[in-house]
Amino acid sequence: MMMLKKIGYMLTVFLMATLPADAQKAFDYLSQNRNLSASNFCIYPDTILQHMTPPPAGKRPFYISHYGRHGSRYLSDRKSYDIPYKMLKRADSLNLLTETGKKAIEELQLITTDSEGRWGDLTGIGKQQHRNIAQRMMGRFPEVFKGKTHIDARSTTVNRCIISMGAFTQQLAAMNPQLNITLQASKQDMWYMNHQDPRLKHGTMSKEAKKGYDTFCEGISHNPRIMQVLFTNPDSARQVVDEVWLNYYLLKSGIIQQNTHMYVNTFLIDLFTYEEIHRFWQVENAWWYIMHGPSPLSAGERPYSQRYLLRQIIQEADSCMKLPTNEVQLRFGHETVMLPLTCLLGLNGFNYVTDDLASLEEKGWWACLVFPMASNIQFVFYRNGPRDQDVIFKVLLNEQEATLPIKTDIAPYYHWRDFREHYLNMLDSYEQTRRTAQQQQE
Repeated sequence: MMMLKKIGYMLTVFLMATLPADAQKAFDYLSQNRNLSASNFCIYPDTILQHMTPPPAGKRPFYISHYGRHGSRYLSDRKSYDIPYKMLKRADSLNLLTETGKKAIEELQLITTDSEGRWGDLTGIGKQQHRNIAQRMMGRFPEVFKGKTHIDARSTTVNRCIISMGAFTQQLAAMNPQLNITLQASKQDMWYMNHQDPRLKHGTMSKEAKKGYDTFCEGISHNPRIMQVLFTNPDSARQVVDEVWLNYYLLKSGIIQQNTHMYVNTFLIDLFTYEEIHRFWQVENAWWYIMHGPSPLSAGERPYSQRYLLRQIIQEADSCMKLPTNEVQLRFGHETVMLPLTCLLGLNGFNYVTDDLASLEEKGWWACLVFPMASNIQFVFYRNGPRDQDVIFKVLLNEQEATLPIKTDIAPYYHWRDFREHYLNMLDSYEQTRRTAQQQQE
């Protein structure tokens, strides 16, 4: 448990670091804690909290709108373990494994046995993450949760999200039994809770995008040193194993263990140097940028996959503002929503557009900053009473105050009317452009 706290501490320091415009290298942070390379497998920062900026005089919190990813989980399937395991077994049958290679096989067997029947399931760590987030949310904004406040909690139909919702709301209920909590996990909500636009998804990794990605990865995805570590005769081993995929899946298998109780026992990540782990991080980060970010290599449209969710957030906020009572809306989903939604909002500059994948690192476009396990976006709304026409809000990314690409005279707070106008116009413009393009094709 102490080891997990240390991981959380280091990731918190990492997430809280202010990234200057001049070259800031992820390697510096990975050298402090190599687990930060895990991208969407990063464990949630769960110790240090940033100081909250007080709201303007007279404004009090009354409504919270939230979207959160499920907590720490097991791998979704056996693939990441089976690929390196079968490669190593094949080499072992030819007596090509070193003692370290044989130990790697044993390690993969133990991890697979532990994960069997739990593929994609929430771990105990994942449940605790959501209990902690709920506790901090109520502790920071107690006014919103007083009395019989209604908590509308919704989840996608995926088991790990449903259990995350349960852990979160159970914590709230334990802190205030009077809360009126309603839970729902229905296909009826999937159109906005986990929308994966087929047209955008189909065109993401185009020939142009793949060419750009492959060019970027060339020279950094290979790791000949690991062949020396695992095999007595690397040249012969290359006849039966794929060096690139062995390297990738072996490291991935070790990195995700930070989310399970197996972390204290695994040595797989110890096989790799910080330089190799950094290169892994670069490859992963570029992939997420193309697949879910505003990359022009994928036409820059992927963040718009979450246009329905953003409209829903706006519409539901407008409705809740008309109520004289407090309200909390909780939504539990996935990283493939968290990342494009963050980019669509332009939180902390994640709407950065470039066709130069090598520039992502120095510009601070680090996907791991956005979607660790249990990652979340919280819109916290303030007013001085039900008749207040100037509702303001701030947005928190993983419980830290974040910036938006709109003007404000009360930073880090924003006027809701400005947000509403900016993003509805942006969404309307995109949808009109899309309709026009479709009509031209017809």
